[in-house]
Amino acid sequence: MYEFLLSTAIVALAEMGDKTQLLALLLAARFRKPTPILIAILLATLINHGLSAALGQWVTTVIGPEILLWIVSVGFIGMAIWMLIPDELGDENDSINKWQKYGVFGATFVLFFLAEIGDKTQIATVALAARFDSVLWVMIGTTVGMMIANAPAVFIGDKLANKLPIGLIHKIGASIFLIIGVGTLAQHYLF
Repeated sequence: MYEFLLSTAIVALAEMGDKTQLLALLLAARFRKPTPILIAILLATLINHGLSAALGQWVTTVIGPEILLWIVSVGFIGMAIWMLIPDELGDENDSINKWQKYGVFGATFVLFFLAEIGDKTQIATVALAARFDSVLWVMIGTTVGMMIANAPAVFIGDKLANKLPIGLIHKIGASIFLIIGVGTLAQHYLF
């Protein structure tokens, strides 16, 4: 259960102001159909984070525990730094126009899945699964975290986004990543 709660919290914080949250705002403003957008985000995230969690678990079978400890720890510390760099959307209107022929659900699913590839929440999912030996709870937790961050973006749009202290949220998320990274090393070498 710890894996679920930590995964949920980390991804919910990491997603605030992230490019996929901005994409959710853009899709909601374009299509004005929250239900298919949310279902597409949920399914794209489940598949993306399921594959990411499986990759995280697989990595633990091919890399020795000492090297893995360092990779995961440094990865979390790197995520802390990455959290402090604000995301921006490119010209997503062109991408939306390209995929719009597949409808609201299809466009949202494809765009969200592709936007998550290499994103900090996907990398966090890989690292969390490698750290906790729990594909299912990490996948569910990171997916719930994505939905916590994106559902309000879809329903409320810019009204909420402009009132959230994104900088503070990113600093809190960065602090959590840093604590996990340093804590993992400290736990191994000090205890």
